[in-house]
Amino acid sequence: MTAIRTLKLVVAYDGTNYVGWQRQASGTSVQELLERAFAPFGDDPAAAPGVAGAGRTDAGVHAQGQVASVNVTFDVPAPAVQRALNIRLPPDVRVIDVADAPPGFHARFHATGKAYRYRIATAPVLSPFERWFVWHSPVPRDVEAMRNAATRLVGRHDFASFQARGSWTSSTVRTVTRLEILERPGEIVIEIEADGFLRHMVRALAGTLAEVGAGGRRAASLSDVLHAHDRRAAGPTAPAAGLTLVGVRY
Repeated sequence: MTAIRTLKLVVAYDGTNYVGWQRQASGTSVQELLERAFAPFGDDPAAAPGVAGAGRTDAGVHAQGQVASVNVTFDVPAPAVQRALNIRLPPDVRVIDVADAPPGFHARFHATGKAYRYRIATAPVLSPFERWFVWHSPVPRDVEAMRNAATRLVGRHDFASFQARGSWTSSTVRTVTRLEILERPGEIVIEIEADGFLRHMVRALAGTLAEVGAGGRRAASLSDVLHAHDRRAAGPTAPAAGLTLVGVRY
């Protein structure tokens, strides 16, 4: 009987041209590209092993440290697997690392936390080299007010007000362990870590915090938004381009 081997991958990608990480009925996903790249390793080149990702990034969302796992039966050394995958993948998807994982490792089910970064470009003129990786919103914002609002979101809360409408999950309670608002020349950066995220949660948080910064709502209102358990109580969903999955914790 052929031994099963589990590989852990760290993947980076520019999500601009993809429907997201997960396979969809139409459009190209990052998951699909990786599975195609793995197919030639097997006895049947037409068959591809299933690749599981730690997070289901949406269309247009990027990743620096997406983690994936795959069960294989070949014995090619991990560095050679990495080289072969990158040869077969398009240049906007790169496998940063491949390593053997303990038997049974699953990128999604064994993850204990994730970190995301959201970038808001505030300069009047946006560099053409940044346009796919930021939300260009050159509106004056009170960063201190945004930081004040952010403190109300740290901790264990029901984040139903920040979940995309029409979504379903067994629980909307999540624990945010870090939420920082950084100000850099020409941009505001939102960094967030939590034990898990709801669909569009980070983008809804970013849109709401940006609204606070622009004076559209009070920082203190974020507590009321949490208690409302209603997506309509929060601010707009910020564009996908500004969001990057930075890393996954195990």
